[in-house]
Amino acid sequence: MKRVVIFKNGRFVDGKVISVTHCSSLEDVLSDASKKLGFVGRKIYTPQGGLIDEVSLLRDDDVVYVSGGEAFKAPPCNHSSVSTPHKSPCKVSQCSSGEWVTLNVGGTIFSTTRSTLTQQHPGSMLSAMFSDDPDESWCSSVDGTGAYLIDRSPRYFEPILNYLRHGQLILDKHISAEGVLEEAKFFGLTSLIETLEATIESELPPEDQTPISRREFVMKLLATSTDKELRCQGMNFAGANLSKLDLRGINFKYAILKNANLSGANLSYCNFERSDLSRAVLDSANLLGVKMLCANMEGTSLKGCNFEDPAGTRANMEGALMKSVNLEGSHMAGVNLRVANLKNANLQNCDLRGAVLAGADLENCDLSGCDLQEANLRGANLKGAAFELMLNPLHMAQAVR
Repeated sequence: MKRVVIFKNGRFVDGKVISVTHCSSLEDVLSDASKKLGFVGRKIYTPQGGLIDEVSLLRDDDVVYVSGGEAFKAPPCNHSSVSTPHKSPCKVSQCSSGEWVTLNVGGTIFSTTRSTLTQQHPGSMLSAMFSDDPDESWCSSVDGTGAYLIDRSPRYFEPILNYLRHGQLILDKHISAEGVLEEAKFFGLTSLIETLEATIESELPPEDQTPISRREFVMKLLATSTDKELRCQGMNFAGANLSKLDLRGINFKYAILKNANLSGANLSYCNFERSDLSRAVLDSANLLGVKMLCANMEGTSLKGCNFEDPAGTRANMEGALMKSVNLEGSHMAGVNLRVANLKNANLQNCDLRGAVLAGADLENCDLSGCDLQEANLRGANLKGAAFELMLNPLHMAQAVR
């Protein structure tokens, strides 16, 4: 007697086991299979799609597929498939990162590859669901056809899947960016969250872009857990009084902070990349490890600020627009000011030991009383710059390309 595992054609779930004796005919096997599977079976196929037309071709522990007469349909790949060491309905190669998978998102079917779901954002929920690493992946529920079930909105999932495919966010005019943002947060797609937040902010009508007051912001701070990142990306703080607040680690990327008062605030490890800080006041602010890449700080007051991090994390102000900025008396050892525009800036008595000023525009800057020991000034524009009362002499090697 032989034992045979049977599945309905095109499926890998709800399999049954039947016995085949030496007296059984192919019709007997189809009759038993029909009773077990609940439909009239007329053809039997191997996992590779070969038609079995003789009962003698069946071997012990074979896995076969029974159809009602239609052609063979390969079952979708799934880790929970019933298989044997030498006869598997879903071979290991079919589950590799480059193969296709089917998703049932809120009743709508999507087809994509594992690499699309895992390689673009390794830390996301989708990446973990379909990871080849057994320590990261988990078993997801599947429907009757073997498609992975995801209980989310298919309307908002489609632009997310397209984003994973080609890295560009494309929203139809009838798709809500807020809805896609909620799905992006659910799946943990960090870069997409930032893109959507910036998109939503840019599309707000003028009446919704009014600056945030100190009271509103303080309430937001109090409502945010200390172990969570506070995102203020693209928000409007123009003219706001945020002085002396503890704002460590906040994401102010693309934020509008022109004419804002941030004096005495703790802004350590904040991200001000491409933000507008023009004519803002940051006197005596703590700016350890701050990121200000390509930020607009024209006319900003930064007197007596502290940029030095004892742990070694350097503030990064590369490419920032800092015309006429006032940095008098600031501690800026090791700061990265590469290719920054500091034309007409006041840098009197600044500690710039080991700072990177390569390619920076220092035309007409006042560097009197500065400590420029081991600072990199190669390729910098020093036309009209003042170097009086320097703590250490400036060596030619520091400024020569």
